Amino acid sequence: MRKLFFIVIVLFLISCNDQSLEKNTDIVFAPTPPMGWNSWDCFGTTVSEEEVKANADYMAEHLKEFGWQYIVVDIQWYEPNAKAHGYRKFAELDMDEFGRLIPAVNRFPSSANGNGFKPLADYIHNKGLKLGIHIMRGIPRQAVKNNLPIKGTDFTAQEVADTNSKCPWNTDMFAVKNTEGGQAYYNSIIELYNSWGVDYIKADDMTAFSGNPADESRKANTNMLSKAIKNFNRPIVLSLSPGPASVEQAKFLEQNAQLWRISDDFWDKWTDILQMFNYMRAWQNHIGPTTWPDADMLPLGKIGIRAERGDNRFTRFTKDEQITLMSLWSMFKSPLMFGGNLPDNDEWTLKLISNEEVLAVNQHSKNNKEIYNKDSIVVWSANPKDSKNIYLGIFNINESDTSIALKFENMNLSSNKYQIRDLWEKSDIGSYEDSINLQLNKHGAKLLLLSL
Repeated sequence: MRKLFFIVIVLFLISCNDQSLEKNTDIVFAPTPPMGWNSWDCFGTTVSEEEVKANADYMAEHLKEFGWQYIVVDIQWYEPNAKAHGYRKFAELDMDEFGRLIPAVNRFPSSANGNGFKPLADYIHNKGLKLGIHIMRGIPRQAVKNNLPIKGTDFTAQEVADTNSKCPWNTDMFAVKNTEGGQAYYNSIIELYNSWGVDYIKADDMTAFSGNPADESRKANTNMLSKAIKNFNRPIVLSLSPGPASVEQAKFLEQNAQLWRISDDFWDKWTDILQMFNYMRAWQNHIGPTTWPDADMLPLGKIGIRAERGDNRFTRFTKDEQITLMSLWSMFKSPLMFGGNLPDNDEWTLKLISNEEVLAVNQHSKNNKEIYNKDSIVVWSANPKDSKNIYLGIFNINESDTSIALKFENMNLSSNKYQIRDLWEKSDIGSYEDSINLQLNKHGAKLLLLSL
């Protein structure tokens, strides 16, 4: 009888555990496109704890009320001697006895004594924000060289590493094999990140699948990382880089991540915005409702301080180009990851990223798509949530200021008469019938709400 009772208890506990894991699959990890700050555009590989906290302080004071919430520490937080404008090849990295990377104490002092990122996560969480970190595909080469054990298993780093698959632009890591041992390594790092309180992972060298063996490794490593995250009750948003990801992989990406890059690294060049119109058109049928094609970070404000590309500067985008950038990212519902150093924001930049009417398009619109593209005028449309009204994003990609007359019938709108509001100006501009006449600056945009 006692033995039967014991068996029943064991089965009950297994059932509870299974239900817990099953419950996690029902969690919506990213119900809207994530909004946050990422250290890459301003600090490259060299960001410090003090700089991360300064950006968290600014976000909590000025941006949290508008939906901004993620503070993301980008690549090589585990490299004590990281330098600006690139990577040190085969650098010595900080890691624990199980080959899991840990923050460099000289750059993140609160991580000392085995604390990892938990003190920094606590600081950010106490401000009502969330912590994100960057990781690379696979296991550190250094762990493989030293053949470190994989936590909680009999596997070693040399057994799980795929030394034939490595990142072409960074020497820190080998991929892991698509085996029980490889899965165990990803499980071990997610266990660590959960103990720290990490809310968001930007996983790099994961996308751009093309069918060659290296890209099959990326696909397998993505799947293992995704499984590891789903085996914990704490939701961690998963963002995949770099890009451009292949549209043919959309279903796989939607099943394994919440964000994925649709472009290569995006910087403050008009040609990069022009290219993004093409990427977004290709991906428009895969926007939401809980996964988000990612047009990359916003190189706005003060960037290049110690970055990979360019010198210390404010963004080279003109003000019209910045309006175009924010309007296009909002109409596409791309994640919004601000790249500049937030404490250096001027009044213009703060106003640009705290317009609640524009941000509502990014966060809460639906049916987002390009509906017009002629003579270098591009129009995107969407609908507000629970409304038949229409958002229009109108873009002038000409090299000169342009006067345009847009006929409603040419955009397949449902009515021929609308009340129109300018979302950037936060002002009603009148009632229009059959068409609307606009003056658009070179590289400029309008973001309008059409109400019946």
